[in-house]
Amino acid sequence: MRKECTIRKWAPKAVVLLMGLLLVACSSNKASTSKASAGSYSGSVYTVKRGDTLSRISRMTGSSVGELARLNGISAPYTLEIGQKLRVKGSSSSSSSKKTAVAKTSKPRASSASSVASVAAPPVGSKCWLWPTTGKVIEPFSNSDGGNKGIDIAGKRGQPIYASAAGTVVYVGNQLRGYGNLVMIKHSEDYITAYAHNETTLVNTSQKVSAGQKIATMGSSGSDSVNLHFQIRYRATAIDPQRYLPPAGSKPSC
Repeated sequence: MRKECTIRKWAPKAVVLLMGLLLVACSSNKASTSKASAGSYSGSVYTVKRGDTLSRISRMTGSSVGELARLNGISAPYTLEIGQKLRVKGSSSSSSSKKTAVAKTSKPRASSASSVASVAAPPVGSKCWLWPTTGKVIEPFSNSDGGNKGIDIAGKRGQPIYASAAGTVVYVGNQLRGYGNLVMIKHSEDYITAYAHNETTLVNTSQKVSAGQKIATMGSSGSDSVNLHFQIRYRATAIDPQRYLPPAGSKPSC
């Protein structure tokens, strides 16, 4: 009975975080998309790159998934091939109106994101954090619109991933496109951490974990390369993990 109550208590907050993650999108995919897509979109033709999906191409080109599918005769489940040429817009008039519509709808989202980002960040040292794995940070945190809302740490496939602090697992799954196998841990009413692109997950929802406990292994699920995408969220707002983690290779002094 206690377990059921715990799940009911944590589930709504986990859903709120999931929605926040969806709004900012996966930073690793954002970074790889911005680099891999360079030169692949020319005029009304897009060349499919490794890891592309219709939804990702839709975000980059301003065409809806439905329009992309219709223009290119693609039916569900929308399978793409590397090097495939896709038409990404119809007539110039429809393209113009579509861009206008995208511009209009993007403003409220940016405003919403700005209101969330206004939450004051906690002082450094207010909570002890452990590095979730070892490796080089290949993509740092960015607070800009569409920026990386965590850090990406490179490593080897199968490398251990550890809980950055003690807490309760509130999500284990791969339902969020672009994150692959994802684990989220709630540490208090204020803090949640997220660990994405795992090869395997070793914990279950509602399980309590200790700081430094192995929770997953590093992989490339939902990503073009082997890495860990790690987020710390304070009151649902992403904060820069490197501000709060100890120097690489050392333990926290707090």
